[in-house]
Amino acid sequence: MTRYTKIAVIYGSDSSEWEVSCRSGEFTASRIDGTLFDVYEIFARFGQWTLAAYRKRNSMRVVIPEAERPVIDKNDFSVMIGSEKVKFDYAYIMQHGTPGENGLMQGYLEMLGVPHSGCNAFVAAMTFDKFSCKSYLKDVDFVKCAEDMFVRKGEPVEGLAQKAVDRLGLPMFVKPTDGGSSFGVTKVKNIEDFDKAVEYAFAEGNMLIAESAVVGRELTCAVYHDGKEYVALPVIEILTENEFFDYEAKYNGHSREVCPAEIPDTLRDRIQEVSKKVYAHLGCSGLVRVDYISAEDGLYFLEVNTIPGMTAASLVPQMVRAAGLDMTDFLTTVIEN
Repeated sequence: MTRYTKIAVIYGSDSSEWEVSCRSGEFTASRIDGTLFDVYEIFARFGQWTLAAYRKRNSMRVVIPEAERPVIDKNDFSVMIGSEKVKFDYAYIMQHGTPGENGLMQGYLEMLGVPHSGCNAFVAAMTFDKFSCKSYLKDVDFVKCAEDMFVRKGEPVEGLAQKAVDRLGLPMFVKPTDGGSSFGVTKVKNIEDFDKAVEYAFAEGNMLIAESAVVGRELTCAVYHDGKEYVALPVIEILTENEFFDYEAKYNGHSREVCPAEIPDTLRDRIQEVSKKVYAHLGCSGLVRVDYISAEDGLYFLEVNTIPGMTAASLVPQMVRAAGLDMTDFLTTVIEN
């Protein structure tokens, strides 16, 4: 017997990542066990929440034409399908960016008492902001953090470029604190390019982080809770043709993921153990992916992704397959725990 019966998969978002979010959400909805759950796909963007498709247990998926999509009642998180009122009893959040990844959606669901797939509202908000998240990890002894500098839009910028170079050196990365999919990110190799990088980052948000570039191998590992303990999935190494793992590399074929990563067992074991420690230290729940750079002087934390991509080609599904797990069974574990 399952704990829930009516699963709402929420996708789309108010950010530049909304199209990726739709692909992740549709893939996730398609893999949720149709013998156990009714699955409802909610497209949510700029406050407009509508039912895009649904699949009753042991039935085919029904796609609703855009002009005919029922509006979600946010008062009790329900929808009318014809004369039937459906009240969702669980939410699987697949919104990359705001409001699904920064705690707003989590806060809404928690106020209504609706269980959901991710971290709680506070942890989601804290981890979504790269500077805040790193601040929680700067004093731990199990992973390093690159030197950084925080800037808020509207603060004085005179001499900022030189200050950043003096503190962080070159090259450095300039990126929004609260963005994803590498939107707004620039690798700055010359001081003359700093101001343009700042402008680009501020086009995505009101806060940015400048960070020393760490040279090494880019690795990532996902963690979830299986009801008994934290479980780390196989490690992936990301190899890119570009300067860094930017949007083009992520989504347009300019990178290659090696899963499982061809690294020494000691490094693999360490990354998996560190990932579980990061998960616990930050108070995460649900499925979380942690990104690193393995450099000569140690393992550096890059960021936590509390709603990792879930398209067929995304990193976490690759990890699940490499672990020998069935994606449908895996998602049931995440939902039930």
